[in-house]
Amino acid sequence: MENFPFHDGSIYDMLDTRHTDTRPDVNHSLQMHSSLVRRLSQERELEGHQGCVNAISWNSKGSLLISGSDDTHINVWSYSSRKLLHSIETGHSANIFCTKFVPETSDELVVSGAGDAEVRLFNLSRFSGRGLDDNAITPSALYQCHTGRVKKLAVEVGNPHVVWSASEDGTLRQHDFRQGSSCPPAGSSHQECRNILLDLRCGAKRSLADPPKQTLSLKSCDISSTRPHLLLVGGSDAFARLYDRRMLPPLTSCQKRMSPPPCVNYFCPLHLSEHGRSSLHLTHVTFSPNGEEVLLSYSGEHVYLMDVNHAGGRAMRYTVGDASKIMSFTPTLNGLELQPPIHDFLQTNIRVRGEVATGLGKCRMLVEIARNSLEEGKHPYYGIEACNEVLEGHLSGIGPMLRHECLCIRAALLLKRKWKNDAQMAIRDCYNARRIDSSSFRAHLYMSEALEQLCKYKEALDFAIAAQCLDPSNSVMAEKVENIKKHIAAEKNNKANDGGSRSEPRTGRVLSLSDIIYRSEANSDASQDGPRSEREDSDYDEEVEVDFHTSVPGDEGRDVEANFLHGSLNVRIHRRGDSARETVDANGSSGSPSSSSQNDRIPYQPETVIDMKQRYVGHCNVGTDIKQASFLGQRGDYIASGSDDGRWFIWEKQTGRLIKMLLGDEAVVNCVQCHPFDCVVATSGIDNTIKIWTPSASVPTIVSGGAAGPDTADVLEAMESNQKKLSRNREHSLSYELLERFHMHEFSEGSLRPFECAQS
Repeated sequence: MENFPFHDGSIYDMLDTRHTDTRPDVNHSLQMHSSLVRRLSQERELEGHQGCVNAISWNSKGSLLISGSDDTHINVWSYSSRKLLHSIETGHSANIFCTKFVPETSDELVVSGAGDAEVRLFNLSRFSGRGLDDNAITPSALYQCHTGRVKKLAVEVGNPHVVWSASEDGTLRQHDFRQGSSCPPAGSSHQECRNILLDLRCGAKRSLADPPKQTLSLKSCDISSTRPHLLLVGGSDAFARLYDRRMLPPLTSCQKRMSPPPCVNYFCPLHLSEHGRSSLHLTHVTFSPNGEEVLLSYSGEHVYLMDVNHAGGRAMRYTVGDASKIMSFTPTLNGLELQPPIHDFLQTNIRVRGEVATGLGKCRMLVEIARNSLEEGKHPYYGIEACNEVLEGHLSGIGPMLRHECLCIRAALLLKRKWKNDAQMAIRDCYNARRIDSSSFRAHLYMSEALEQLCKYKEALDFAIAAQCLDPSNSVMAEKVENIKKHIAAEKNNKANDGGSRSEPRTGRVLSLSDIIYRSEANSDASQDGPRSEREDSDYDEEVEVDFHTSVPGDEGRDVEANFLHGSLNVRIHRRGDSARETVDANGSSGSPSSSSQNDRIPYQPETVIDMKQRYVGHCNVGTDIKQASFLGQRGDYIASGSDDGRWFIWEKQTGRLIKMLLGDEAVVNCVQCHPFDCVVATSGIDNTIKIWTPSASVPTIVSGGAAGPDTADVLEAMESNQKKLSRNREHSLSYELLERFHMHEFSEGSLRPFECAQS
């Protein structure tokens, strides 16, 4: 696949034609061209921080780069000289997680948000005439109204007066510099800051079918640069939410919890919408440069691309039950399924336009590569990439039979590879293949195998029997049917045995941490995506209250070895329906969302959700919850993400094809930010330096090393290792939930800076 050209064509042809090309974005396409991206290598390493660099951002002109770090400093760098211009001693008492230039202020105003729950505004003009070492200035504004870590800031193009902050306390606040430069600390008796734009303290959903109840700890937010009234947020559940600021209620205070306001759209891949695993959460959400797409990055998951569907109606939608529908066998009559068609979330994807098949020869060659990969026992990865190229890159030029062939081959390769959620992707392909040919033996066979991998044996049996009917002479199918029946019988026996123990009274029973860990592992996705019946039958809610008292010796933890905490941990498990599960607001008083008594009488109507249109795999996002996924270039033709293995990855947006893998940190790359106009990328992570990447390599390659050392040329080895980490993520789930609640309530002294570096 490495020898096949990318969809942006030859850069030499583009250079020849740009003088006659009348398209306004012709130069935009040159910024991040594949031939330049594949030459990216580390040009410079910016030194100036003394801790992990958690945030980087360019100014609108691309002349300055700003960074925030665990050392509580904001650094401002010159793009042209690659030198440090200013280093601000912010006064934050915990790690800085986000920092931005305020638009239309001549780059003089910068804002920061940190783990101490504060938002601070600084005026760089106060540095005039000072030396680089004279870096302590008083903030121009100080907002202390959040009660949880501030994880992301957003600004609006052309608006110099307002900044928005997203916090783990479940609120998104709007700070208007014209209305005041300070507010009392959270919990103060005088606090009455009416700056809450989104109150999502009762906004998190366990699954699509469940009503929002828990606090949605916000991790990320973004404002569309093309339609600035659109606001995107993501947090501690699987659903990103799109709001229209013009339709939101007036700003409120924190004194009273409000019901979550209605949003314009929910975004979530179909296979994650009914997961019910509380550790599944978003780490980053962002709009595409043209505002028509959004990118979601999940902890313990992959990166997903979706259409905004603001007005065009192009996005693929689904609602409750659609996930089970595509996994359920329905008989056919004269080629027509005997069930009403489910929502257009998959039908949109299988329309074949009757255009001239200009690339038909290339498509057939790619399908042959994929078929050989399947039959000859080669690694499935490159065969899957070949299928992606056909199905995502040349859909309009292929007929239904070639599409059916490619779908079946890709499904088989996905089942063979067995990376996380590959079985779910195979189910999508089999569903689409059956819609093309309802009597397809392979589509039924691979659907059965995919459902087996998900431990959905009853559904798998239906498709296996259907495949057997389509090919009665196939002895393998007869054996498969019998094996699935044995699995179902064993499952029934296990449930019967469990029934006796579950019927025993549980009064006074105390769960140990090992009990919780066992439940977490047993109820996590079996075979990476498996059933959750035991979780559903449990009498215990997953709400875990944590009382964690820490004491770190030394000067506020600055000289203590990272990753060590000293203290005691107390865990309490509440049963479902326990009266102790009364919500408590930030001031410690009991409360509930406004008008909740009325809402309890109204049956909950689950929302319609926009599904994924592309998935990007190969990286690992488990260790930190500030890991970004970004669009590269003004056209956003490429997708980039950091990774827990110290690398960062670049994919072609249209096909999901990996184009570059770069080694950018000794531990973890968290931040990836493309220059506004040039083919330049800045990255940062656990290292205390920022790396600048430019297309300076002499030849294009798929891998590139950096200051962290030479990279392995075995791309598959690196990606396989990352997939194993994702598969082991279930062991991380309990730790994440405990730490999440700990950070929400017990961080005020700011003594956990060394620990944050590895667990931010």
